[in-house]
Amino acid sequence: MKNSMKVYKFGGASVKSADGIRNILKIVSGVEGNLFVVVSAMGKTTNALEEVLEHFMKAEKTLSLTKLAEIEAYHTEIIRELFSQPTKGIQAIEPLFDTMKKYVAEEVGDDYDRCYDHLVSYGEVISTTIVSAFLEDSGVHNGWLDMRQLLMTDSNFREANIRMDESAIRMKAAANFKEHRIYVGQGFIGSNSKGDPTTLGREGSDYTAAVVGNLLDAESVTIWKDVPGILNADPRIFQNTVHIPELTYFDAVELAYSGAQIIHPKTIKPLENKQIPLYVRPFSAPTEAGSVIKGIVAKPIDVPVLILRKNLVLVTVRPRDFSFVLEESLSKAFVVFHKHRLKISLIQSSAVSISVCVDNTRYLNAAIDELGNDFKVSYNESLELLTIRGTNDAIVSETTSGRSIMLSQRTRRIARFLMRME
Repeated sequence: MKNSMKVYKFGGASVKSADGIRNILKIVSGVEGNLFVVVSAMGKTTNALEEVLEHFMKAEKTLSLTKLAEIEAYHTEIIRELFSQPTKGIQAIEPLFDTMKKYVAEEVGDDYDRCYDHLVSYGEVISTTIVSAFLEDSGVHNGWLDMRQLLMTDSNFREANIRMDESAIRMKAAANFKEHRIYVGQGFIGSNSKGDPTTLGREGSDYTAAVVGNLLDAESVTIWKDVPGILNADPRIFQNTVHIPELTYFDAVELAYSGAQIIHPKTIKPLENKQIPLYVRPFSAPTEAGSVIKGIVAKPIDVPVLILRKNLVLVTVRPRDFSFVLEESLSKAFVVFHKHRLKISLIQSSAVSISVCVDNTRYLNAAIDELGNDFKVSYNESLELLTIRGTNDAIVSETTSGRSIMLSQRTRRIARFLMRME
């Protein structure tokens, strides 16, 4: 049964500056009941830590430490802007950076994914340390929680799966709302049974918020974004976007699968399981309603929804001798794609070939090499996939006119076009 507790999630854009953190204080201060706050790494810290990791894996320790110093300076500057007496905040993050520096200086980069989770997970630990301290300094008492101790996962580094039963026991014990009315925890991170840090995939903080909402039977989960809510298209790409005030869990899953950036694909399931509504609200205008995702809506989506995914690759596999048994080949090929963590956005098959559209990740070359053991493999890079939900001829003509379309699929409601990037 849901209680009066709410979950708020603030992304990297919300905590990229001192002004952003002050806005979090304003939003959190307006909540009367119990609140669990999930916070991402600040600004582009995750990307910066990935650069540290790249140098570390190449044994370029000096470059790693130089980049770490830049990241520390960025966080220190935010602390100086936030606190009237910044010494306490600086002293709180110094041990975290000292631990990272020691790791980079003394350890050897062997397993990329495991090392990724060890280093990159510090971004959220640092940001929550600062946010929690600032809230406390501003009179908003709260409890800081280490999600690496609470969210138990498997050892699938960089794409870890949460073990819900064990996590529920730990979460309910730690966030009991007896010692504190407000708790602050990290998005994106957890740990395996050995205590090794794990991460939940890029943009995994949304997923963390949904899991916390599920485990603690929240009344609602709110994700604060730099948009007025859920729109029918990315306003940075398409003109005349339309605000969608409400949509169903099914709608949200469909949009997330197609590549909509507003919601992480794994976020919906733990909320739908307990019928917890998910609000997407504008961080810069917190009094506005934004959008809500829930089980039943008063009015279905009545405008076309456009989703554009960039930097994709079309991989085509063919038999070496025309002895092509589709079912066997499909199974063999998809085992390879799954093994190398390639997420498939589109599938097309014919009598003698299978084509799939996948993200252009660091694992792609290894997958193509392995597929080459059994198939002839060809691929096209620098592609983008346009998905139109609620398609019609006019919108198709408007969005694809003059474009080089490599592959298209259409159903009654959805049209998809794989095109060369402009």
